[in-house]
Amino acid sequence: MSNSPFNHSHFLGYVNFVSPAFVKVHFPSSVLMKTFVHHAEVLRGGLVGNYIIIEGEEKGFLGKMLEISLPEKERLELSERTFSTKAFHPIGRIEILLSFDLFDPSKIEKGINSLPLIGSKVFICSAEFLATHFKTFGIKPENIEHSPTFRMGNLIYDKNVPVNISLQAIFSRHCAVVGTTGGGKSYTISKFIEGVIETGAKAIILDPTGEYATFDTHSKVDHSILISESYFPYQNLTINDLFVLFRPSGQVQQPVLLEAIKSLKVAHCLLESIPNNGHSNNGINDTFTFRGQQVIINNGLVVKQNNLTAAYNNAYFTYKAVIENFTINNFSINLLHKQIGNECFQIFNDRWANTRDERNYGNATSLIMRVNNVISDNDYAGMFGFNTPTTSNLITEINDFLVNPQKNVFRIGFENVPYNFQVREILANSLGRYLLNKARSNTFRENPLILFVDEAHQFLNKKVKDEYFESTELNAFDNIAKESRKYGLFLCLSTQMPRDIPVGTLSQMGTFVTHRLINYQDKEAIASACSTANKETLSFLPSLGSGEAIIMGVDFPMPISVKVGLPSTIPKFDTPKFKMVKNEVPN
Repeated sequence: MSNSPFNHSHFLGYVNFVSPAFVKVHFPSSVLMKTFVHHAEVLRGGLVGNYIIIEGEEKGFLGKMLEISLPEKERLELSERTFSTKAFHPIGRIEILLSFDLFDPSKIEKGINSLPLIGSKVFICSAEFLATHFKTFGIKPENIEHSPTFRMGNLIYDKNVPVNISLQAIFSRHCAVVGTTGGGKSYTISKFIEGVIETGAKAIILDPTGEYATFDTHSKVDHSILISESYFPYQNLTINDLFVLFRPSGQVQQPVLLEAIKSLKVAHCLLESIPNNGHSNNGINDTFTFRGQQVIINNGLVVKQNNLTAAYNNAYFTYKAVIENFTINNFSINLLHKQIGNECFQIFNDRWANTRDERNYGNATSLIMRVNNVISDNDYAGMFGFNTPTTSNLITEINDFLVNPQKNVFRIGFENVPYNFQVREILANSLGRYLLNKARSNTFRENPLILFVDEAHQFLNKKVKDEYFESTELNAFDNIAKESRKYGLFLCLSTQMPRDIPVGTLSQMGTFVTHRLINYQDKEAIASACSTANKETLSFLPSLGSGEAIIMGVDFPMPISVKVGLPSTIPKFDTPKFKMVKNEVPN
């Protein structure tokens, strides 16, 4: 066969030991291990990390050379002179990675259901065989011709073998890019972004540091920097998000805050549909009549002092579906601290009291101050559009990007967002939840969206809690990992500390691009989350150089050791360099 990988000019030796964990190969002569050139291709037989092919009886096997040694007797005879004059017979230990059809090598079998027999021939694997198979990983045979692929880089141990991978294999089961600082994660994400642009896919990047701002000038990339260019509308925050922002104490302040929000939502609904609610205005108050009783609104605030409760309850019931939908909060948030004061009136019989309950008001005073401080803060106002925003609505920009065929990538910059009060986590969680809700409505079924989350350890596995406020978990990305794949929303996390990512989220990652990892807990986190990660593969992680990675995953029948190519667009922040400063000697 012309496409047979079993080329006798690539012959290495014979299998002489077989176990479930590995096989050993006997080299009849050490000459077979030397580097040589065949058809303009450089072949290295005796290099640890090289790929080899084994010809079995019914199947072929692709393996990786893990170790090469000499028999004990020959090791004792080894010297500088004998090494060049005497024949040696090395033994190699090989990890079997996958099996394939002997007569149709393009048919790869997941899992290893059989092993080669003793005496099977072992060959050097050609670059063409490897490169052809990498393209097909994660793709059904009938879709191979139409599935987009992009150039990731080259094999670490053979720079002549290109690694072209399909978007489907990398992202369709979610992806995690992990590794220590300086390992090359930013370049890998940049290559992914270039792959998205090259193949015409869609992606949104949550960029916490502005590292990928260098892509902003690309014609296929749109961007929005929070605070300076856009805001996330507070109306899209849930009631839990608002509680996290304002942090009411549990038993005393939370009920008052919730009632104030409901009252402002009632006022918003009434003022939005004035003709339907028996409206009148005396120049000071807006009055709405329900069954002969009035709801009074003064400058957007529901007045409860000495008013009947029945009219308010009827108005509440009329708009109950809107008021109790706490995923959308349309109300005037700049009036919230004043409405909290209006809630501090006790109910007696059928109406609110004429005098304020000073005890309740005293308990709510710290909440009123906190709400007023948050709404008045320039950073918070810029982030969430409090008062009268002058920047663009981020939700509108996201929706415009999703329907714009001329744009492939949308970068959301967090570089101006402060780190205090966990506001970055709240904001990222709200964005994640918004995209998840869009995914649930099947927005991305026909045109999948990739969500990149850089420095994911900043946003995942987070709980908001202080001495007054009970713990609230921010779990939008956890939910995306667990359920959004079937909706066409794919998650790609980048982190230097996989141990800080929730186990549930990490276990949902179908693909791992693992750069250098040294910490034992980080390696164990990857080992427990990735089914294809074995001890032999993980043993290479501490020795990986900058830009080198091992790609493992459900759609990868074998781990791939790749040297990630240099992206055309370099990330903004590289490691700062020390500079020599010469001190001038005074005269």
